[in-house]
Amino acid sequence: MPPEIPQAQVFHSPAFLGVIQTALDFFKETPVHDLPPNLDFRGPGVYALYYHGDFPLYSRLVEINGKGYTHPIYVGKAVPPGWRTNRIQGTNKPVLKQRLREHSRTIDQCSNLNLEDFKCRFSILNGIESDLIGALEAELIRHLSPVWNTCLDGFGDHDPGDKRYDGMHTEWDTLHPGRSWATRMRGEKREIESIKRKVTEYLKQL
Repeated sequence: MPPEIPQAQVFHSPAFLGVIQTALDFFKETPVHDLPPNLDFRGPGVYALYYHGDFPLYSRLVEINGKGYTHPIYVGKAVPPGWRTNRIQGTNKPVLKQRLREHSRTIDQCSNLNLEDFKCRFSILNGIESDLIGALEAELIRHLSPVWNTCLDGFGDHDPGDKRYDGMHTEWDTLHPGRSWATRMRGEKREIESIKRKVTEYLKQL
C-alpha cells in the first residue's frame, strides 16, 4: 500500500471557515425578489431560487418554506468572463442579472411550471470577494440540499449545440418539458415515474 499523506500537506484554516460562514449568514439575510428581479445591478455572485407553486411533487418544499424562504429549489453562481482561467475581463458586467434572466426564460418555457411561482435572492461579490463565489455556492448546496442541485440533474445545463443533440434528455427536462433546445434532443428518454419517486423520497428527508 502507498504511504499515507503526511499531515504537513493537509491545509486547514479556521479563519477561512469563518469567512465562509460570514458570507453564508449575509446571504441568508438578503432580500427576496421576484424572478427575474426588477432591479438594475451588475457584477458576479451567488443566487438561490425558491418555489411556492402547486406542482404536486414539490408540496413538501412549499410546506417547509411556508413561514419564509429558507430552502431553495436551486442554488447557482454567475462569474465574469475569464474567471476560471484568471483572465477576467472585468466584473462590472451584469453576469448575475443575465443568469437569473436565463433561468426565468427556462422556467417560462416549461409546460408545468409558472414563473410567477418563483422568487430569488442573491449576493453580489466583486473584487477580492469574488474569490468566494465557488466556495459560497458549494457551502449553500451542502447546507441546504436544493433538490435541483442534488437530486434532479439538468436545470443549469446550456444548449449543447447541433452536434450533441443525440444525448439523452436530462432528468429535469423529462420532469419539466418545454425548454426549447431540450425538445431537439434525440437520445433515449428517461423513465419519468422513477424520477418522481426519487424526488419524492429525497424531499421527505428535508
